[in-house]
Amino acid sequence: MKRRDLLGAGLYGGLGALGMAPPEGLSRDRWEFNPGICRTDRTLLATADLPLDAREEVSVSAALERYVDALPIPPVLRAASATGSILEVRMEAFSHRSHRDLPACIMWGYRGMWPGPTFDVRRGEPLLVNWVNALPENHLLPIDRTIHGAESPFPEVRSVVHVHGARVLPDSDGYPDGWISPRGEKGAYYQQGPAFYGNGQPAATLWYHDHAIGATRLNLYAGLAGMYLIRDSEEEQLNLPGGRFEVPLLIQDRMFGADGRLLYPRSRGGTHPVWIQEFMGDVLCVNGKAMPYLEVEPRKYRFRVVNGCNSRFLQLTLVATDAKGQPTGKAGAVPEVHQIGSDAGLLPAPLRLLYLILAPGERADLVIDFSGFAGRTMAWNNDAPAPYPRGGAVVPADVLLFRVGRPLLEKDKALLPERLGRYEVLDPTQAVGERVLALTETERPSDGYTEIGLLGQRHWSDPVSEDPKSGSLEIWSFVNATEDAHPVHIHLVRFQVINRQPFDVAAFKKTGKLVLTGRPLPPEGNERPAWKDTVKTYPGYVTRVIQRFDLPEGTNLAPGEQFLYVWHCHMLEHEDNEMMRPYWVIG
Repeated sequence: MKRRDLLGAGLYGGLGALGMAPPEGLSRDRWEFNPGICRTDRTLLATADLPLDAREEVSVSAALERYVDALPIPPVLRAASATGSILEVRMEAFSHRSHRDLPACIMWGYRGMWPGPTFDVRRGEPLLVNWVNALPENHLLPIDRTIHGAESPFPEVRSVVHVHGARVLPDSDGYPDGWISPRGEKGAYYQQGPAFYGNGQPAATLWYHDHAIGATRLNLYAGLAGMYLIRDSEEEQLNLPGGRFEVPLLIQDRMFGADGRLLYPRSRGGTHPVWIQEFMGDVLCVNGKAMPYLEVEPRKYRFRVVNGCNSRFLQLTLVATDAKGQPTGKAGAVPEVHQIGSDAGLLPAPLRLLYLILAPGERADLVIDFSGFAGRTMAWNNDAPAPYPRGGAVVPADVLLFRVGRPLLEKDKALLPERLGRYEVLDPTQAVGERVLALTETERPSDGYTEIGLLGQRHWSDPVSEDPKSGSLEIWSFVNATEDAHPVHIHLVRFQVINRQPFDVAAFKKTGKLVLTGRPLPPEGNERPAWKDTVKTYPGYVTRVIQRFDLPEGTNLAPGEQFLYVWHCHMLEHEDNEMMRPYWVIG
């Protein structure tokens, strides 16, 4: 099988720029992205949402010198599963320095670090984790008591851990109402005892993070996130780069005050007293450092990349730079980037990328061969419009600098194979049915500021409306009638993207009828063939995915038994304000 080239990963984000007509019902000025025009209908510029009582706390992130801190590599957690041991992971406050020129500040982290330690587990070897909430009782960040799940008298600080992409039973999935507070107060769905991760799934790049109802955006922003890697024998036989040549990269945007403290904006005249529509930070951090650098040898490296931002999409391009990280504009002066895996496993074959678009929650497994580039520097730059795909908010460009300055200590025996993982194509004609699920937002008539976002026109607390049977194959069609691109994450399953198709947005909003206006468009080059658990749903398009609702191996099923999971937008500000729904898997 020949390697395939992806000349534009992110076709739909650039449709307006390419001159393609907008979907029916979406005006051209809102479809095309003009970086010189801000979104005046929604107050999303970084300065517009600054807290009223913190105007003197303006972010200093933009003034920080780039590429002066080495990229940290989180420590690895493994467990001897044969002994039945339980790993204890405490959530704790700790002191963290995000940049050389910033004072240390208080953050929250798993085992007192940001990001948390990287779990490194093997397929079929189960793991027990006792997650302990040892955080302070008062939150680092502003609480909005009008958000569902955060109302008084619920405690300010609540946590429950979700391993994003793991196929587990509900009691270990991190159900949003299954939280516990530092004082031991418990949510309605709290599960006693350690979480059980069977790891009965193919090798993949997963990650773990907080999932507490009404507080996810704040808890992740405070630092509660880390990576979770599953390995198997099939992957190991490929002889991909490993050991110190395999590097996890958790990318998150932040804002910092002059005292080093995290700044998270409050609303100014919004539809809630504190809640903001989306968070867009003015600096990108990788593994907890603002704009770091990585010294590499002239050889192949494997990078496990996670977009862990609250709401920011990333469009990463590898560009040649001078020693200080300033782009030189030299074409062809950088190595090729190959994607070998997506959210839920390896691709069938490597895919060459010119750039990579990742929505919040999405992952990419990459190989970059620095051979022949000794002595050179290059950087990943970001230029994704924010909010995506039209823009208006600040777009920090600097992500990570690579310095090919280390000597080659030993011969590079790692490979980039032409064949990678096995791939089963799910046949849409074999699906038992299709669920048409709307993504909508209610906006304030005066200025278009979002009041609430809904999935399937239902609130979080409404009765369950999606109830696939265990083992069934279903198509879920996401009808995005909003002006944002929403990353939709479905717990438990991995899916395949079928296609996208434009529809008449105005007619849908007025009548609820879905009127398709154009031909189906194929998935983006790195979406199919690929296994996903998070998908970009573009405004004005129906995005169709297909999945089999398999419960973890060995699950004892009683007829009619119900297993409770969730699906939601992975823009955390949206998720925290009703853009999340429960669903049943029926035995």
